[in-house]
Order: sequence, then structure tokens, then C-alpha cells
Amino acid sequence: MKRSKFYQEIMRELKENRSTFIVYTSLRIIVLVIMILQIFNKNFEHVFLCLLTLFLMILPSIVQVTLKVEFPSVLEIIVLCFIFAAEILGEMSSFYIYFPYWDTVLHTLSGFLLAAIGLSLVDIMNETEKIQVKLSPLYLSIVAFCFSMTIGVLWEFFEFGMDNFFGLDMQKDTVIHTIRSVALDPTKSNTVVTIDNINEVIINGEELGMGGYLDIGLYDTMEDLFVNFVGAFAFSFFGYFYTKYRKKNVFKQIMPTPQKKGKYDDLHDIPRKPRKVKKRKGGNSNGKRDSGTDGDYKGEQ
Repeated sequence: MKRSKFYQEIMRELKENRSTFIVYTSLRIIVLVIMILQIFNKNFEHVFLCLLTLFLMILPSIVQVTLKVEFPSVLEIIVLCFIFAAEILGEMSSFYIYFPYWDTVLHTLSGFLLAAIGLSLVDIMNETEKIQVKLSPLYLSIVAFCFSMTIGVLWEFFEFGMDNFFGLDMQKDTVIHTIRSVALDPTKSNTVVTIDNINEVIINGEELGMGGYLDIGLYDTMEDLFVNFVGAFAFSFFGYFYTKYRKKNVFKQIMPTPQKKGKYDDLHDIPRKPRKVKKRKGGNSNGKRDSGTDGDYKGEQ
């Protein structure tokens, strides 16, 4: 059974490094406890976030087994802590509200890590003998940067979709005091109209009490993309020198590498139980008993 072997490979990846396994187990227990409490509280939105977190935590091991790459323990621990900080602390514990720069730090780190993963995956293919094309360090850095930015843009699409179709608020709002828009031009001549010093907004006769105009997600999205750009550019810049000179440095600790050949050769599919062949009653036409006896087994062909 290929599925059983795939499961064994994932479990080996989880237990391969002691420090990574301790972090993974500890965070998983915390998430499970939180999920049980949320079930009793009938907060099913948080239950969904817990299930999503549990899946994301095992995703690095699935990627390693599927793509046959090795993630350094430092990278795995950073990814696990990042997932916990984003979903459990950020969303469920409202760290995005209590700490204004929590989202900014996470998006910067994600841009950095995604660039590292993008560069590593292309670099692994670049070093493979089966592939004849050899990419230059500059091209590898550009690919890493584009990979990180693409994932960042797709994530913003995801946030926008969740807000519009499921009524969430993943694209956090920003209070601003100046707006500029051609929609406010009464002459319809595409002239920008500016309104300054906005201190209060009244909707349906009631004040919002925000101390300004409430921007719906635009500033948050652009800030997320900008800090993602900073993280991606930072790693791509240093990644260029890493791939050019191949010196051992701090980036070696977060760079995925090709999986060793024969790593899972000792794992085998779980065999099926042999089938028992029952003896026929009576003898054959010559009066002799059949050669099969009680307790004979016939394995799979």
C-alpha cells in the first residue's frame, strides 16, 4: 500500500530532528487544547482556524516527502512558529489588534522565507545532472524574488476573497484624515478633489467615533505587499552571493537541500494478511483426500 508508506515517510520526517519534533509536538498540543475549548464554547470559526493550523503544521513534512527535499531544522522551527504566530496568536488572540506591527513583522518574515524556499527549489534543479540548463546566480535571485512576491499577491487575493465572500476582516482597516478622489468632482472632468483634516465621519446620522475616515483594507494590502517586497529583496540580494560563491554562512541554515538517495528504502508497504484456504469436504473422484488440509494458507500471488 503506497499510502501507508507515504504516512510512514511523513512521520519519520516529523521525528527525524529532536528539536523540531519537540517544537512541533508542543505547538500541536497547545492548538488541540485550544480547539477543544472552542468546541465547548461553540466558536466554530476558531475551531476551523485550529484545524487549518494543524494542517499547515504538517505541510512542511508533506512537501519534503513529495518533492524529495530536506528542510533544515532551523527553517522548520521558524515555519512552525510563524504558522502559530499568524493563526493562533494573530487571528484568535487578536495580536493583530493589540500589536499594530505584528502583521508587518510576519509579512516581512514571510517574504524572506518564501524567497529562500523559491531560490532553494530552483537551485536544487539547477544542480541536478538530469537538467541541462544551468541558471546564473543573478537569474536564481530574480526567480526567488518573483516566487516570493507571487505568493504574497496570491495571499492578498485570498484575504480579499475571504472578506467579500465570508464576511471576515482579514484586510484590516486604517483610520486616515485625508482622502483624494475624482468621484467627488461634480463636473465629472476627472479632477482630483481633496478633503483634508477629517476628524469624524457620520453615517446614517451616527458618528463612527474613529477620529477620522475609515479606509477599507487598501492601506493594509499595500503595506503587506511592500514589506513582503522588502523581505524578498533582502534574501534575494544575499542569496545571489550565496549561490555565486557557495560559502558556508547563516543562509545555509535555512536552505532546503536535495533528499539523500535511499532514505526511505528500509520502509515497506504493510503487507496484507494471508488468506486461509478451506479444505473441501470429502475426497476426490478417486476416493483420495484433497491435498489441502485445515490450516493451509495461501499468500497473495
